[in-house]
Amino acid sequence: MKKYLIAGLLVWLPLAITIWVLHSVLGLLDDVFGSLITGTQAVLPAAAHESLESLRRIPGLGVVVMVGGLLLTGVFAANIFGQWALTQANQLLIKIPIVKSIYSSVKQVSDTLFSSSGNAFREAVLVQYPRQGSWTIAFVTGKPGGEAAIHLSGDYLSLYVPTTPNPTSGFFLMVPRTDVIALGMSVDEALKYVISMGVVAPPLPVPMPEPARNLPG
Repeated sequence: MKKYLIAGLLVWLPLAITIWVLHSVLGLLDDVFGSLITGTQAVLPAAAHESLESLRRIPGLGVVVMVGGLLLTGVFAANIFGQWALTQANQLLIKIPIVKSIYSSVKQVSDTLFSSSGNAFREAVLVQYPRQGSWTIAFVTGKPGGEAAIHLSGDYLSLYVPTTPNPTSGFFLMVPRTDVIALGMSVDEALKYVISMGVVAPPLPVPMPEPARNLPG
């Protein structure tokens, strides 16, 4: 009986969590869309309220509007005028107290993560953490910069060590390149390995890499 209960749990638990996450995300998008409708109703005459209210009852419309808004924003940001307007908006935001700290930090992280020319989270590696002899998976985010780089002599890498099973929190390390072992697995495979607490091991690459090769210079 216990064996069958565990087998059933392994089938339904991932499905239930996936449905719960999707339901939460869709609910959040619908709430944002509902707030936009409420704001629009506040500035339009009462005759238009009923038409706008009917849009609120269409399931999933918030997701469609959000995706469309992102596409239009991307098109706007890709042309010369859009880039100029966004530059002016950025200059304005970084002059506002409190907002400056939050916006600048988030923008730097997002630019690093989603830049097509960046190296953030493009490679999974092995590093000894939290002590010598204990190994964990980390992700290369670049090289140390600023004042930290001045005090580090030699070739160092900046690493992000995710926690298990929640990889959105973790630790930032700056370690010598020679102390890091490159892995052949992709970032997605490494994340699955971390989230599953080592249960879902990625397949071995073909041909197999050397067991202890260091990152190339």
